Amino acid sequence: MFKKILIANRGEIALRIIRACKDMGIETVAVYSEIDEDSAHVHMADRAICIGPATSKKSYLNIDNIISAALVTKCEAIHPGYGFLSENSKLVEACELNDIKFIGPSKEHMEKMGNKSEAKKTMIEAGVPVVPGSQGSTNKAEEAFEVAKKIGFPVIIKAASGGGGRGMRIVYCENEFIEKFNMAKSESATAFNDDAMYVEKFIEEPRHIEFQILADHYGNVIHLGERDCTLQRRNQKVLEEAPCAIIGEDLRNKMGEMALRAAKSVHYTNAGTIEFLLDKHNDFYFIEMNTRIQVEHPVTEMVTGIDLIKEQIKIAYGERLNITQDQIKINGHAIECRINAEDPSKDFRPSPGEIEGYFPPGGYGVRMDSHIYSGYKIPPTYDSMIGKLIVWGKDRNEAIDRMKRALDELAITGINTNIEFEKALVSNEKFLKNQLDTSFIDKEMFNNKVTETEANKC
Repeated sequence: MFKKILIANRGEIALRIIRACKDMGIETVAVYSEIDEDSAHVHMADRAICIGPATSKKSYLNIDNIISAALVTKCEAIHPGYGFLSENSKLVEACELNDIKFIGPSKEHMEKMGNKSEAKKTMIEAGVPVVPGSQGSTNKAEEAFEVAKKIGFPVIIKAASGGGGRGMRIVYCENEFIEKFNMAKSESATAFNDDAMYVEKFIEEPRHIEFQILADHYGNVIHLGERDCTLQRRNQKVLEEAPCAIIGEDLRNKMGEMALRAAKSVHYTNAGTIEFLLDKHNDFYFIEMNTRIQVEHPVTEMVTGIDLIKEQIKIAYGERLNITQDQIKINGHAIECRINAEDPSKDFRPSPGEIEGYFPPGGYGVRMDSHIYSGYKIPPTYDSMIGKLIVWGKDRNEAIDRMKRALDELAITGINTNIEFEKALVSNEKFLKNQLDTSFIDKEMFNNKVTETEANKC
């Protein structure tokens, strides 16, 4: 097994990886920016190295500095976590050139499945159902408009190299298409240094369902069931569940088989996520593959008992999966609420600053993944997520009750957070009845009838 691993990330995911490594007897090296000097991951790792100033581009996105830190500390592998360089094939290539193992897929897999339009073409060839739309990417608004007219409005414009909702626009009317395409294209160029876009039919009232897969270097591929990531705001996930309570065993098997087919079609290795849209008729469509660990991976761990970070490390080292598909059992129900430093009353404006007090919840079936502590100063430089509250229950109702209790216990003072918003969400009558789609938060929490209004304008 690896003796020393560098974690090319920060915050709660850096801590999560450090803890898994400690459980496995692996030394860890943390990297940090100047503004993150007092971050918990810096103190919990066996060693820490500053890799640049506060801006991500000069620190957590600086491949040369990260590779140098790994070489100086004689690390055998790098774990990228999520975000930052986790889906950047140039980091994988740099690792290969310096004889460092990248804990994730190969450069070829990342490029093929990380680019949404390429991934879609691959899935069509593999016989996996996809949403009607572009056969390839384009950066020309007129070409994309012709595709949109053929498949029919509403359509969704997406960045080919995108993620996290950036470079994405829903268009209901033909006369808005060119303007929104150019806006999304500009956003994509800024966020991903890539202005290639593609267009798909917008599936109305869908659920966002993703399947967690693990694949080793010997052709063994399994899935660990699904996560329901339907509750989103501006295409950013807010709350996730496992399993999806409306999916029966037959549909789970069918979707799981398609997820396995997707991974096997490219001989994928390590952890990955196959994402689908599920419509109200139980038809499902592949939308993308994430070639990294997901923010919401803990809900899968809670219902399967499998440590996904440890599995990633073991696969990267060259070990075979020691779990078969028939051994995967879904036990109970798990829910994750993302805890953000933001002010919901001011359009969720980020709320950096010093945490005066922090009291995490506890008790049976409760897990809090966070890097914050009393006196910690949240920098204004990075994503506003400061923790993830995860609960387990024997069924969805018990998990909801436990989440309500845990949110009541959770106390963070000195900054604004979305805790009260999450409380309102898990108490919403339609949430309790599991009557959800991806526009739920807009419609039910803000009474924002965007879909109906924009459709009527056409």
